[in-house]
Amino acid sequence: MLVDDHAVVRMGFRLLIDGAPDMRVVAEAASGEDAVRTIEDAQPDVVVMDISMPGIGGLEAVRRILARVPEARVLVLSAHEDAMHARRTLKAGAAGYLTKRSAAEALIEAIRQVYQGRSFLEPQIAEQVAAQQATSEPLDMLSEKEFKVFIALASGQSVQDIAAVMSLSPSTVGTHLYNIKQKLGAANSAELALIAMRAGLLTP
Repeated sequence: MLVDDHAVVRMGFRLLIDGAPDMRVVAEAASGEDAVRTIEDAQPDVVVMDISMPGIGGLEAVRRILARVPEARVLVLSAHEDAMHARRTLKAGAAGYLTKRSAAEALIEAIRQVYQGRSFLEPQIAEQVAAQQATSEPLDMLSEKEFKVFIALASGQSVQDIAAVMSLSPSTVGTHLYNIKQKLGAANSAELALIAMRAGLLTP
């Protein structure tokens, strides 16, 4: 099952997957919510999912899918090329993490590995994850929702914009912002952006 909010992206990956002799796309979903609703009817062997989607997003969708179908195998396909997103994805229960940049070459092999019960991390991300695991990471203290708000704030989005995209009230986003600053010891949005850059979550 392919899960991505961009129809053109889904179409490209569908062509790639359907071109492999031993696999085919049995279902598509345009959001995390759609994926959670569809998973039991579609019964895919592997779910290939983006994590940066409106609504609940991919990480929460991974959790909800595994709560409904514990044996589901989820391969996250993301534009994020940093270890932090990969770590959070694996922590949520995903079986693999692949960046969209490497997808054309590695996707079919990644799906096969995940289907066979193995985990998959592309080598560059695996190295970064191993390096980060050797040090304590303050960002690990953030909840999933806080992490999403943190990335959006560090990227320069306003509280109102974030509230609209995440379907939250501005006051709820404000509460998340307060908690994020407390946990990370940041005084303002500029310091949050700096923390995000140091973690490789934003390019300068």
